[in-house]
Amino acid sequence: MPPIITLTLNPAVDVSSRAAQVVPAHKLRCRDVRHDAGGGGINVARVLHRFGAETRAVFTRGGPMGDLLERLVAREGVPFTAIDVAGDTREDFTVTADDNGAQYRFVLPGPELSAPELDACLGAISRIAIDGSYLVASGSLPPGAPADAYKRVRDVLPKGISFALDTSGQGLRHALGRGLTLVKPSWRELEQLAGETLADRAALKRAAARLIDRGDAEMIAVTLGEDGALFMGKTFALDARAPIVEPISTVGAGDSFLAILVLSLSECRSPEAALKRAVAAGSAALLSPGTGLCQSDQVDRLMKQVEVREA
Repeated sequence: MPPIITLTLNPAVDVSSRAAQVVPAHKLRCRDVRHDAGGGGINVARVLHRFGAETRAVFTRGGPMGDLLERLVAREGVPFTAIDVAGDTREDFTVTADDNGAQYRFVLPGPELSAPELDACLGAISRIAIDGSYLVASGSLPPGAPADAYKRVRDVLPKGISFALDTSGQGLRHALGRGLTLVKPSWRELEQLAGETLADRAALKRAAARLIDRGDAEMIAVTLGEDGALFMGKTFALDARAPIVEPISTVGAGDSFLAILVLSLSECRSPEAALKRAVAAGSAALLSPGTGLCQSDQVDRLMKQVEVREA
């Protein structure tokens, strides 16, 4: 099976820890510190590698933090192509408070991406992608990147490549159109695309159907957090309810969902089977600390609790 390639234009080293409580104006003594390779596409590749899929992560890296990012990716055995950039790779911080269990996430903007650096990313993708493979582009656009950066990614892909995209805002809006196989907005991101408040699942379904009918994407998976997900295409409309779990960390749940959805589709599983497995993966990621993502044994266990029905 051709490899599933991932693209991360704005990766990060994810730093996670715990503190007794999070309050202003005091030093917060943290413990249980861990560092994970982060950024949407990298997370997707980490999950794919765990599940035995052929994958390659393409990402930008710069400065000492970029060196650490490379080491973290290599530590997990994920094949990668790193594109050097002038700026320093960013860090993101997550602190979980013991007193109330709340998780506080601090996301930094990342380095600026110049036009030549973006061109280097596009060149790497066009060289690596082969007929029949998937490209998964995931994550925010870094400062300086044009709003149509993901459209440019779509346009350089050779024929026969399936393109899945997980981003938001203008980056998502500009990428919509012919050649986009799968898009994964959240409830809020779909509202932004629709330009209106979507009050319930029925409204979400109608908005997603309009995008598909317009040719903006072949398939749309709307992630709904603890409420599960909707998955729609021209010939199917599915609604999945997620199992109830006690979350340890919410970081990477959407990336785990996307990784397993794409993997399942690339294996020619039915939309129902793909959605069920993906929702289980998203839920399983909640059981791992930091950006620990999902584990296969937890996915297998939680799949039995996922309910999928026609939307």
